[in-house]
Amino acid sequence: MSVEQGGRAQSFLAFDFGAKRTGVASGNTITRSATPLRTIHAESAAARFAAVEKLIREYQPDALVVGVPRHPDGAPHDNTHRAQRFARQLHGRFRLPVHEVDERYTSTEAEAAGARDLDAASAALILEQFLRQA
Repeated sequence: MSVEQGGRAQSFLAFDFGAKRTGVASGNTITRSATPLRTIHAESAAARFAAVEKLIREYQPDALVVGVPRHPDGAPHDNTHRAQRFARQLHGRFRLPVHEVDERYTSTEAEAAGARDLDAASAALILEQFLRQA
């Protein structure tokens, strides 16, 4: 998977999706690092997508990255399907490429690092993992 587009750097927004909280981070292919931005506190899809739209307008990413949780053995569970649905909805609403990344253990890693905003820090870890694999 190549994240370079026509030889130029690309920017990304990444999401650690949750039913009540969705962490957001930004990053790019130049630094191959990510910065936690904020956590969207929204239980309704309408409120969540309104907040996402505002961030997309502000950051104008080339693509989006969504963390997809799985059981430790890699098997899917209910949240796996919810995150994949969120990824499809992002693509449908914003017409940007959406990449899915296995996000096992990102919350544990963010907590161990002492992150104040666990969801946004998890989104940054998800994006850094994607950038390392790209």
